[in-house]
Amino acid sequence: MSASPSPLLCGLPPVIDARTRLVVLGSFPGVASLEAGQYYAHPRNQFWPLLSAIWGVDLRALPYAERLAAMNDHHLGLWDVYAHCRREGSLDSAIADAQLNDLASLRVRAPGLTAVAHNGGESARSRRVTEALGVDVVRLPSTSPANASWSFDRKLAAWRAVFEAHGVL
Repeated sequence: MSASPSPLLCGLPPVIDARTRLVVLGSFPGVASLEAGQYYAHPRNQFWPLLSAIWGVDLRALPYAERLAAMNDHHLGLWDVYAHCRREGSLDSAIADAQLNDLASLRVRAPGLTAVAHNGGESARSRRVTEALGVDVVRLPSTSPANASWSFDRKLAAWRAVFEAHGVL
């Protein structure tokens, strides 16, 4: 008897507006994020601490809606490469039957877009799609707690350099 397949999971909506210059693309929200309906909700994920360090404001202390407003004010957008997938747990290696988001729509959603930053390797697998947008495409070290090979300070330096290069400070 074979195990039943995981249910098809639905990702989160984009956090992008007309002022967005840089979009960070994750792969797909983890369990904690899906349950909370919030990007990077796992307490050990370093996304919000990295942005806090770059912008000099404790985003973790703010309500989620205010975090998103701060991102918009800094011209930073957020989305995932996958709209739907099947997955047990939160590891990218467990993603199956993934369906891409409409990444081509980024040019319409963010007419001033200058770059796309892939948050980790699974997201960067969609690089050919984002390169077709005609903007700078970079791969950033993953903020996931599973990426323990990069220290916080090393990740911060990489993220800060991309933010500086694209005016999202």
